[in-house]
Amino acid sequence: MPTPGKLEVTIKINQLPEEVTTTKNGWKEFTLDCGGRLVTVALRPRMWSKLEEAQKSFPMWVAAISGQMGPSHGKGFTLTEPNLQVFERKQKPEAAPAAGAPSPEGATPPPPEGAPQA
Repeated sequence: MPTPGKLEVTIKINQLPEEVTTTKNGWKEFTLDCGGRLVTVALRPRMWSKLEEAQKSFPMWVAAISGQMGPSHGKGFTLTEPNLQVFERKQKPEAAPAAGAPSPEGATPPPPEGAPQA
């Protein structure tokens, strides 16, 4: 007998969906293209406002929308019981100079640990 499990899907986005319709009770419904699979998502007004706030507040952001795979339709499915988390995305710091590259301003690097000191 197979062990029962729960299948959940997490989709990450970094821009506000453009084609959004308002459905019953003010829910916002939109479709995401996830590698050719079309996923229909309906978010409560409070969750949608979190996305709008991220768009206004952060120069870079990422949102994780998770939920269960619902009914299939065409080349995709509907995400049921969606949950949303929004994070500010930090700019990556500039890469450190490669090993062997001259140090800035001609400074000599410290000797490796355990090396005899001159």
